[in-house]
Amino acid sequence: MSRDLILMSSELKDKLSTIPSDPGVYFFKDKKDSIIYIGKAKCLKKRVRSYFNKKKHDIKTSVLIKHIADIDILIVKNEAEALITESNLIKVHKPRYNVFLKDDKTFPYIKISNEKFPKVEIIRFKHFNKDDHLYFGPYTRSRDLRKIVKLLHKVFPLKTCNDKSKESCFCGFCLSDYNISEIKYEEIINHVISFLKGKTDGVLTYLNSEMKRLSEKMEFEKAATLRDQISLIRDFYKTENHIKTDEKNRDFIGICIEDSVGVVTMIKYRNSKLISKQSYEVNIGENDDMALIGFIKQYYISTMDIPKEILIQESIINQEKLNKWMNALGKKTPKVIVPKIGEKKSKIDLCVKNSKLQISRIMLTKKKRKEYVSKMVSSLQKDLLMEVPPRRIEGFDNSNIQGKYPVSSMVCFIDGKPRKSEYRKFKIKNVKGIDDFASMKEVVLRRYKRVLKEQLPLPDLIVIDGGKGQLSSSKDALDSLGLAFIPIIGIAKKMEEVFKPNISEPQNISKTSPGLMLLKRVRDESHRFAIQFHRQIREKGMLQ
Repeated sequence: MSRDLILMSSELKDKLSTIPSDPGVYFFKDKKDSIIYIGKAKCLKKRVRSYFNKKKHDIKTSVLIKHIADIDILIVKNEAEALITESNLIKVHKPRYNVFLKDDKTFPYIKISNEKFPKVEIIRFKHFNKDDHLYFGPYTRSRDLRKIVKLLHKVFPLKTCNDKSKESCFCGFCLSDYNISEIKYEEIINHVISFLKGKTDGVLTYLNSEMKRLSEKMEFEKAATLRDQISLIRDFYKTENHIKTDEKNRDFIGICIEDSVGVVTMIKYRNSKLISKQSYEVNIGENDDMALIGFIKQYYISTMDIPKEILIQESIINQEKLNKWMNALGKKTPKVIVPKIGEKKSKIDLCVKNSKLQISRIMLTKKKRKEYVSKMVSSLQKDLLMEVPPRRIEGFDNSNIQGKYPVSSMVCFIDGKPRKSEYRKFKIKNVKGIDDFASMKEVVLRRYKRVLKEQLPLPDLIVIDGGKGQLSSSKDALDSLGLAFIPIIGIAKKMEEVFKPNISEPQNISKTSPGLMLLKRVRDESHRFAIQFHRQIREKGMLQ
């Protein structure tokens, strides 16, 4: 195991263990949650782990690894899409440790010009801008792309020359055996568009018939060439994205819900380029659909970046209602689409897949937190010789002035930290005069009668602010309820001595023990809370 993997935080190790083997893009972040590096991978799991498994790296990578505090990933359809996405995101985020020469990288597109007899050609540019032409891409395998376009010109009589040029031309259009009308040429261009969208059956049928004809004529060399062209087309369309490129801004939103945990993943496309991926944990109510509707409303109320289209996985939001809501906000209204098939549906599925991955990480983190026991709690378990760690501690204290306005408090600590939402206040009802022992018994009895009645969680340890007398009274209350199995201790104020029931001598606990420090915190917090409540009651009584 490498030194980098040994020094890695447990949280980072957990994330590494959840990375899938899909193709995608990975993000390394620093302590400030800023993206410091973006990379692509055919297999995310192998690529990301390679940073931490190797014993030796170059200087730049070694420095990068030292600054990695978090890892995020985006799953995509294939390696080609990962390459394009990586390039786009590097241009947007400009991470510190990426080579910025990548910003100059361009990808080829196929352009079908908008003219009387359109041309089909390959062009390159960094920024896709709206114009009257039709574009397909971007593509990553430029060499094969040139072969495909060359093949198109062989199969179809496409025009390459300029009408105004007086030079002789040898393009398929000019060398055609028959005159091609504008209507006929439009039909040819439609075949080309279908081919570029991945609908290759018509072209492949034509090429197969030609190959068979050439074979029958014993022209095996030409037939073999066609065979290679057919294989090229089939292989090319397995990896590339053949979708019509347009300028529409789109947000793809996919939600996944498991065990009351919901995650929404949003992938943003601007001018046909993937510019960002974000995952959000959402609150889940009785209706799962409301979680996504709530997210859409909450997100778009806080942004001015409204896309033309919002694509979601299910019809859970009415377009008319969204129109009214967006109009009320004074914002442009996007069109809500629920794709059922095709490339857009694939992107929604990727959003859902990324949400599932994020949920698995959240569940793993929650499980780790549940299993984690703090140093203070572990120390207290050893100090009191308890069978289980006291993860839930409830502490009690009384407060009064010469028997007037008597009150009690209960505080709750979970995993060594105060849980204020579970604090409780009590007015003493049945005790007259100054009787701290009876007051403590009354409060403990009332508290755990209600706990049993409402089936609330029982504490792992009860802490009483006081000595043997208060402890004994509280123990009697527990026994009367059949709760003698709950550990209970008393902590005296003067000597910070800890007592157990039926043991006259205090427990032998080191004054520097983290466990004793936790008991003192519980005792002091219950004392503070009791005094605060007593003052409130006393001030009200004096005003009456």
